[in-house]
Amino acid sequence: MVKEVLTGLATDLRGAVRDLLPIVLVVGFFQILVLRAPLPNLDGILVGSIGVVLGLALFIRGLDMGLFPIGEAMAHGLARRGSIVWLVIFAFTLGFSTTVAEPALIAIADEAAAVRAADGALAATAGSQASYALGLRLTVALSVGAALVVGVVRIIKGWPIQYFIIGGYIGVLILTLFAPHDIIGIAYDSGGVTTSTVTVPLATALGVGLATAIKGRNPMIDGFGLIAFASLTPMMFVMAYGIFV
Repeated sequence: MVKEVLTGLATDLRGAVRDLLPIVLVVGFFQILVLRAPLPNLDGILVGSIGVVLGLALFIRGLDMGLFPIGEAMAHGLARRGSIVWLVIFAFTLGFSTTVAEPALIAIADEAAAVRAADGALAATAGSQASYALGLRLTVALSVGAALVVGVVRIIKGWPIQYFIIGGYIGVLILTLFAPHDIIGIAYDSGGVTTSTVTVPLATALGVGLATAIKGRNPMIDGFGLIAFASLTPMMFVMAYGIFV
């Protein structure tokens, strides 16, 4: 077991170096050849780069060992029980809890609260900003929970995904016409930051595991697509939040 983990980690380290190398080359090219300036704090950059490589490799290894297997196992177990209610509850709570803990969403919610306070649209107090950021996070979390519920029901029923996505984006366009202008950009960004490090692995594992467990479903055709729902619904929910709240 230990040998397999170390072998997998070594492979992930090589992959992390390969993936980050183009970024390093681009930054170095513009810094040295275009700006014609030495890299500032070179020691810190080197130490930070090593930390990024190690962190990325450990993260990928952790996904393969932990999050993907547990997500698929839960989906298999609930599908075998044949209880749609428990599957729906699991999908909603999974989407809600992973989104609330999403680091990228926390960052953008805090930034949005600070900007609104600076513009005078929000009281410039820590309590008001924290309340606004929390409301935004909860709204997005509810939207992702709802998205996974819709995605799970779609997999169970075998409905084509394109109709849901087309209808969803039509809803986004309609809400854009009525939403406050200062919330539209935040709403659109929320769809992107939601599908990040925590939500994507578990949502993918849920969809693939569920499609594998249900007879007549193709994991390649039916198992994927939950991330598309999770990217779409936050835009709608946040704009609705701006309209009504």
